[in-house]
Amino acid sequence: MKKLEHIIVVLNGWALILMLTAMTLVVGANIALRYLTAHSLPWADEAARYLMIWMTFGGAGLVLRMGGHVAITNLRDALPDRGQKIMRGAIALGLLIFFGFMVYVGIQYAQRMQYQVTPALRLPFLYVYAAMPVGFALLILHLAFIAYPFITAGSYKHPDGDDSETTHLPDSANG
Repeated sequence: MKKLEHIIVVLNGWALILMLTAMTLVVGANIALRYLTAHSLPWADEAARYLMIWMTFGGAGLVLRMGGHVAITNLRDALPDRGQKIMRGAIALGLLIFFGFMVYVGIQYAQRMQYQVTPALRLPFLYVYAAMPVGFALLILHLAFIAYPFITAGSYKHPDGDDSETTHLPDSANG
């Protein structure tokens, strides 16, 4: 199971790196062409926008594993240890339900958009809106991997995925 988790984290990270690289190259080429030839690529802004959408949804799960999303912990901190575990369990369950709902809604939305095409690239919007269900499915996967240590100890995975070292966020970082 740990090997599968490591593979998913590495593939997710490399996908983000490749998308960021592609976005950088497209925008950089467009800027260079605009200043060197007074012409630009008509599809560059659109491609960069859609890559940014995919990076946002695709990276949310990696941020979740490290506790990087905004959290307000005043109520949780006021509870005794057992109450904190129950609250963290309820939060994890609530997130799982929400993420599952968003996968369902995202699939429906992407299917509705499959016959419309983007203005410049002429891609079906299905490929753009597919970022939503894919991203939320990744969030479910990452949540499944971190749920137990989060619920029991309030800790998150270390950025390199090593279980021997977990990250406890200080109260000031959680709001």
